[in-house]
Parts: sequence; structure tokens; C-alpha cells
Amino acid sequence: MRMARRLRLNGTGSGGDGCPSVHEDLDSGEVIVHGPPLTDTEDVAQLQHLSEGEVAVVVPRDLLVDWTPKERTRQVRTIELDEFSALFGKFEHTAWRLETRRRYASDEQDDTWRQFVETGQIEWTFDHPYCATIRRQTGLGKRVERVRLVDDPPTTGQLYLLDNAKRNSQLGEDIRNLYRSDADRMKLPVEDFWLFDSRLIALLKFDDDDQLTHVDLITEPAEVVRCCMIRDAAWHHAVPWREFAAQLDGGAV
Repeated sequence: MRMARRLRLNGTGSGGDGCPSVHEDLDSGEVIVHGPPLTDTEDVAQLQHLSEGEVAVVVPRDLLVDWTPKERTRQVRTIELDEFSALFGKFEHTAWRLETRRRYASDEQDDTWRQFVETGQIEWTFDHPYCATIRRQTGLGKRVERVRLVDDPPTTGQLYLLDNAKRNSQLGEDIRNLYRSDADRMKLPVEDFWLFDSRLIALLKFDDDDQLTHVDLITEPAEVVRCCMIRDAAWHHAVPWREFAAQLDGGAV
């Protein structure tokens, strides 16, 4: 039985009806383009190598320039976690995160995790170097924002991060939550990433034990624009964390 392709929308040149568009096969790298068919018989007669069963479509040149891959393989630079941490002190305007995982093993190594599992309460402190960095950045007027996906019912790790929003919001972060079912309907990706200054993607890579192992830096323009589109859609539909927590708790935060 043939398996359906795993297709990703790279982008569209349309202003309204979603056509024409470019999709990419995530496994083969093949590109699928759709648009209005070329139907004039005199025009079709001029096409060379048009085989039986093939259909010619007409798309704007800019569609191919903007949304088809520029390299055969995505150009990335893999960095270690120390270099990744340094990015938070270097961004100029914005840092935006999409958190898609059900579990982050690194969270479970902290004493705050033990507090949460044993009592459901956490005494958050601000002595982690990340806190000082983000507080300094937001104090300069820079924006740090997150959208965290949540299952229904939430996992323990997701509830822990919902409590963590109490601390990070005091650093100046703006945090929102979105149910995974809503993200799936919106066709948001499963990638977990930071987007810095709308130009640099830090794609977080995890092993089978949910440990963050390394980070891939991507600056390919089409990929950056795609992540900006993901950010805009997710931010539009996500709910501020206090409101989301109140819904889960029946009104109490």
C-alpha cells in the first residue's frame, strides 16, 4: 500500500485564494507546484516534452524565486549548546519561540521539578544566568515571546512549564499557550525552534530521551519567511498564559 507523501507548504504567491502555491516533499525533496492550468491550445502546442497525463500550470515568476529551495539540501550550521545560549544576549530586537514537545528532559533535572511533582507548587528564583540576560534584554525594550503547545489533558511537563510562566513573565517575556489540536488544525509544524530578529532560525534537536543535543542555525530566506508565517499564525490564535491557566483551573491561577 502506497504511503501518502508528507508535504509542507513553502509559500503562496496568492493574495487571497491560496493559489498558486509551492509545496515540498519532506522525504524526497521533490517540489509540487499548483496553479491555474494552461488551457489555450495554441499555448499548449508550444510546450516541449509535455507527456500524456501531464498538466502545465501558470504561476508568477516570483513564486518560484521566493518559495522553491535554493539548494538541493537545506544549508544549516550546527552549534553546541553554549553557543546557542549566547544568542540570547546578542539578538537586536525580538526572540520568538515555538515549543511543541510534550516533555523536556532538562526540566526534570531541576529542584523546581521535584517541588512541582511532590507539592504542585514551586518557589521560583531568579539566580539562573538566563534570567539576568532576559531581564536585561527586555529592559532595553526588546521582545521575548513564546507559544507553548499543550495537549488535552496536559502532560506533567506542560503543566510545569505553565507554572514556569509565572517566573519568565516577570523577566519581561510574553508567553501564550495553544492547544495541540488547534495547532494541528492550523497545520503548524512539529519543529521546536527560536526565531531571532525575524532572520535567524535556531532549530532545536532532541534525542529519543527528550534531551536537547544540539541546535541547527538556518538563515535560508524561504525558511525564515516560513517560520515568520508560523509565528504570525500561532501568536494570533494562542491564549495569554494566565487566561489559559485559569481555564484549566476553573478560574484560579
